Amino acid sequence: MAPRKRGGRGISFIFCCFRNNDHPEITYRLRNDSNFALQTMEPSLPMPPGEELDVMFSELVDELDLTDKHREAMFALPAEKKWQIYCSKKKEQEENKGATSWPEFYIDQLNSMAARKSLLALEKEEEEERSKTIESLKTALRTKPMRFVTRFIDLDGLSCILNFLKTMDYETSESRIHTSLIGCIKALMNNSQGRAHVLAHSESINVIAQSLSTENIKTKVAVLEILGAVCLVPGGHKKVLQAMLHYQKYASERTRFQTLINDLDKSTGRYRDEVSLKTAIMSFINAVLSQGAGVESLDFRLHLRYEFLMLGIQPVIDKLREHENSTLDRHLDFFEMLRNEDELEFAKRFELVHIDTKSATQMFELTRKRLTHSEAYPHFMSILHHCLQMPYKRSGNTVQYWLLLDRIIQQIVIQNDKGQDPDSTPLENFNIKNVVRMLVNENEVKQWKEQAEKMRKEHNELQQKLEKKERECDAKTQEKEEMMQTLNKMKEKLEKETTEHKQVKQQVADLTAQLHELSRRAVCASIPGGPSPGAPGGPFPSSLPGSHPPPPPPPLPGGVLPPPPPPLPPGGPPPPPGPPPLGGTMPPPGAPLGLALKKKNIPQPTNALKSFNWSKLPENKLEGTVWTEIDDTKVFKILDLEDLERTFSAYQRQQKEADAIDDTLSSKLKVKELSVIDGRRAQNCNILLSRLKLSNDEIKRAILTMDEQEDLPKDMLEQLLKFVPEKGDIDLLEEHKHELDRMAKADRFLFEMSRINHYQQRLQSLYFKKKFAERVAEVKPKVEAIRSGSEEVFRSGCLKQLLEVVLAFGNYMNKGQRGNAYGFKISSLNKIADTKSSIDKNITLLHYLITIVENKYPKVLNLNEELQDIPQAAKVNMTELDKEINTLRSGLKAVETELEYQKSQLPQPGDKFVSVVSQFITVASFSFSDVEDLLAEAKDLFTKAVKHFGEEAGKIQPDEFFGIFDQFLQAVSEAKQENENMRKKKEEEERRARMEAQLKEQRERERKMRKAKENSEESGEFDDLVSALRSGEVFDKDLSKLKRNRKRITNQMTDSSRERPVTKLNF
Repeated sequence: MAPRKRGGRGISFIFCCFRNNDHPEITYRLRNDSNFALQTMEPSLPMPPGEELDVMFSELVDELDLTDKHREAMFALPAEKKWQIYCSKKKEQEENKGATSWPEFYIDQLNSMAARKSLLALEKEEEEERSKTIESLKTALRTKPMRFVTRFIDLDGLSCILNFLKTMDYETSESRIHTSLIGCIKALMNNSQGRAHVLAHSESINVIAQSLSTENIKTKVAVLEILGAVCLVPGGHKKVLQAMLHYQKYASERTRFQTLINDLDKSTGRYRDEVSLKTAIMSFINAVLSQGAGVESLDFRLHLRYEFLMLGIQPVIDKLREHENSTLDRHLDFFEMLRNEDELEFAKRFELVHIDTKSATQMFELTRKRLTHSEAYPHFMSILHHCLQMPYKRSGNTVQYWLLLDRIIQQIVIQNDKGQDPDSTPLENFNIKNVVRMLVNENEVKQWKEQAEKMRKEHNELQQKLEKKERECDAKTQEKEEMMQTLNKMKEKLEKETTEHKQVKQQVADLTAQLHELSRRAVCASIPGGPSPGAPGGPFPSSLPGSHPPPPPPPLPGGVLPPPPPPLPPGGPPPPPGPPPLGGTMPPPGAPLGLALKKKNIPQPTNALKSFNWSKLPENKLEGTVWTEIDDTKVFKILDLEDLERTFSAYQRQQKEADAIDDTLSSKLKVKELSVIDGRRAQNCNILLSRLKLSNDEIKRAILTMDEQEDLPKDMLEQLLKFVPEKGDIDLLEEHKHELDRMAKADRFLFEMSRINHYQQRLQSLYFKKKFAERVAEVKPKVEAIRSGSEEVFRSGCLKQLLEVVLAFGNYMNKGQRGNAYGFKISSLNKIADTKSSIDKNITLLHYLITIVENKYPKVLNLNEELQDIPQAAKVNMTELDKEINTLRSGLKAVETELEYQKSQLPQPGDKFVSVVSQFITVASFSFSDVEDLLAEAKDLFTKAVKHFGEEAGKIQPDEFFGIFDQFLQAVSEAKQENENMRKKKEEEERRARMEAQLKEQRERERKMRKAKENSEESGEFDDLVSALRSGEVFDKDLSKLKRNRKRITNQMTDSSRERPVTKLNF
């Protein structure tokens, strides 16, 4: 909001107008003393056209958070006045720009103050500086444009204030800082957006209420004014009651209003002549009693007032009359008159003038008379009877029983028909309306429960059947999809083989024709007069005279002839190649040609550098590797060698960090096999059968049909394999087969399963069939990971460029035998981070390498994208993968063997093993051969990739090889993030330094302006609400209404006996 100053013309301060018993509405009015700091000046710039001026002026008005009525008054001003206001405000905003105009500055200050909780360690000047900063924030929230408040809210500045309030120590809570923080919240609530944000915050009102525990009177007054004003805001009354309940627990008080009554009754020390606190307390009490649900509900006002009366507020009020303060007396009069009016209205319910609420006898008699001859009277007598039976011990916790009864009755009285409680719920999840409805329809509810239980059982049965059908459907669908995929692959393979067969057949036919032609020519050459062998135009001498033509090559399996040998190239054989240089090794681009490798022309550092701990690749292993394509000498022309030398100077002792490698060992579950006659095995078998929920006949049918209906899940099949009847079990059960009906459940199951021919083999085949697709799905991604990872590292240009830069680094930093290298082992990549900078120990060679790459070789930053499959490939262990493939191979072979056996046997009724397994074998064999082909391709690519980097293929596994790259990529990502964090930290420090500098420049000017602003500052709408509540103006209309009834009330009360004398009211 704009700075508010006295003088000038424009919008007036915001005030509250309260009518009848409705919630107060925030309204506006115009007056001469404006809150705008409009300077009487002529605009220095020419006035823009009308439409442009309206747009500019609308933006200015939007920053002021005005209502529609107020906005209309602003837009009704003439164009010249609008332009004058706009220029004046913009000039003032330009003058006030600086560090303290940023909400970020104040939030940083609040966080730093909250972190340093104690004032004991602070100097007096520093404490005053903190107090001035918070006062400056309070002023800014009142005077800055609306965008300042909005920005402060968006940055969660309220939470920073509340956090400071929650964590401050005793010294801070008793200082001016505490009062200023409450003032900041009050200033934030001076506009609709800030007020809505405070009320919407989950714990703002509770934290404000906690500040009542301080002994600082100004802080208490400010807190009570905020809480009282919140009672007047729609939806705020219940929040205040909840906040007082929170304060009761926070301060460990007996009741929620106990602290207020104690402060109201204090009359010694600093409280002797303290009227402002007592006025604030009475103002708050009147707001609590008369607002919220108390506007309409007499029962709610009586409920809350009785809580104050039980704390002894009436004698305290009589004593407060001695202060003879008009504002305080005004609040006391309102409390007295409202109480008299409510008690008179309550007494009319019983056709009385007054009810003595201190007399248990009178209240009992009134209740008894009201319930006599009614249906509720027996229940009333039952309540009294059981109250007599209520346990009571002076030293026990029996008072809690009466507390429970008291809270239940309170909730019955104040809870509305919708089950909502205007006060904090005495008993949570206790809805009176629902309880009464349940008591009325108790028998009906019982029937509903029985019907619901029956429907629930039916639902569970249907759900189980549905899940069974879904499993069966899914299995059939998966089998169909796999079958279609296999058929498509087989069709493609068949078409390919057919095409190849035709081509080979054509080639064989052509070759046969050529052979016949050559044979015919040879025969003709042997006839006298024919062309002589070797003559021009004669046939090529293919055989000696009298010899038979060479037979065609034997056909390939399947009737396919082999392709003919390729024809000799014309012109004779090519000359043999010359000897390869360097013993068959091509020299790298950076090495000179010749019989031996010459030393590289590597620039030498002026000072000794820290060494890069790499593993140098022998020169005799460079052939066919990536290092033959790398020339690191051109990198030295791009690098800043002086910066590299300065960063990694060796004048300090090098610290080495050992890499810790955690090896995790997998533990194998050992299943202990037990005898068939052992009780534990029988018990476990019974547990399995109970989980299956199938009869022996259903299990037998499922095994014979290869579980067409999906009755046996994979996990159950795995358990069934543990309870296969052994020979000893079968012999023992055969002896008692005449006692089949007397057999135990587990024994009978084993006996009936033993009747199935090759039961164990069938079960194993069924389990393998169900698990085959899952196992192939587990193996394929591993094979694909090795294949794709090998291709990525082999083809990655970013990796090649990075290796070139690292090679240049190592050759420049290393001397002697460790330098002048043409390549290095890839495991050296993970040793880059071991070399630390001499300037900053937090910077390693890896950080420096990433910085160079970002500046000189930005394309290398795409390394993660080119090597995206490396993390998955690093998880694959070739030994375990081969073991899984062998398991699939042996399992498939076992199923084929069992299929051949079952084909030779007579089928049992309902036996579908042969048909189902034959179909499965066709599909599974093709799928498995596809996996084997993929694995062979992946191994070839892996071997090629390993040799490409100068490693020995037989000595390194995929998890080790790809793990090196994976670890390096992770280290690069972490180092990049650390570089970014260091950059952000540096920028943040520079920003803070700029803010501090600007703050110092403006401190003097703010000090001069602060007095003027505080004197001329006009309160906002929430301030007007607090002011009206403090002075009692908010209760004027209710008080006037009560005054008119004063004479009638007094006359009625003097005609009857009273529990207390009528207090003399001061008007």
